[in-house]
Amino acid sequence: MIKTDILIIGAGPVGLFTVFEAGLLKLRCHIIDALPMPGGQLAEIYPKKPIYDIPGYPSVLAGDLITNLEKQIAPFEPNYTLGDRAETIEKLEDGTFIVTTKSGIKHHAPVVAIAGGLGSFEPRKPPIAEIKDYEDKGVAYFVREPEVYRDKKIIIAGGGDSALDWSIFLADVAKEVTLVHRRTEFRGALDSVEKVKELVDAGKITLLTNSEVKHIKGNNKVESVVVKHKTEGEKEIEVDAFLPLFGLSPKLGPIGNWGLEIEKNAIKVDNATDYRTNIDGIFAIGDVNTYPGKLKLILCGFHEATIMVQSAYKIINPNAKRLVMKYTTVSGITGFDGVKKEQKKAVTKKI
Repeated sequence: MIKTDILIIGAGPVGLFTVFEAGLLKLRCHIIDALPMPGGQLAEIYPKKPIYDIPGYPSVLAGDLITNLEKQIAPFEPNYTLGDRAETIEKLEDGTFIVTTKSGIKHHAPVVAIAGGLGSFEPRKPPIAEIKDYEDKGVAYFVREPEVYRDKKIIIAGGGDSALDWSIFLADVAKEVTLVHRRTEFRGALDSVEKVKELVDAGKITLLTNSEVKHIKGNNKVESVVVKHKTEGEKEIEVDAFLPLFGLSPKLGPIGNWGLEIEKNAIKVDNATDYRTNIDGIFAIGDVNTYPGKLKLILCGFHEATIMVQSAYKIINPNAKRLVMKYTTVSGITGFDGVKKEQKKAVTKKI
């Protein structure tokens, strides 16, 4: 039986940051994740994807963000159960919980924080009959290593943030980048749309709207694709790789059977208080939750984790005096003595 103060389900960026906020309040954390390493989708699916909306970072690669989060929480010594999925939950008479994983490991905690991102996920695949024959032979639903496409001719399909962001990034890597979208309007960030248009005008991206990839051709690997325009018919384009980036199809998995209130494959929470679910002691933070005005952004998940931990402290320490939140610049961080010394050295040298 593994015992902890806060049991976190999900080792993505929001789950990891929860450890930091809990650590400031001297709360212990244990994290469960079905993936074999911390980082969630950022580490598993797109570690080299640049992220632009993390405060203090004009741009940071997803994998680097996870590395930095791990360094940030290291002084609080979190424990992990990785490569194992949370299957069942039992609420005991004293209000605490036992969560059992698929392999049978039991975890006991007074607070459970579900930070499972989109849950278990599968890529949304376009309806191309032969696409399975070319998976890992030029067809990829995620970009794990951009250098694979160095000096290659690639075609990207999609109209959301992933398709736009990778078109922009790979414009400086690939020999040719063609972006295909079945509409003229995009669902991604306006800034990304404008950047794509600039690259189109500069001749670094070819944009085909009102179009869809209908067929893939090649001898045991992708050699060309057939693109159909709504009014102009079909044309064949020679390519080395085809990236249909239509996002993920999320599934809550076993968590959906825990008696939580679910809405559109997400866990309903009370955002007017602390992101609590309909079961006292269970919270949901990050992309896995839903409430009026919800934005699925990492930085919003960080905020939710911060608020949630304050309430978790009160559950774990019901007889404690009123919790007074202090700025870390004033209170310091236990376990960061070495870091603080290095900072002092740096400041001394600068002066």
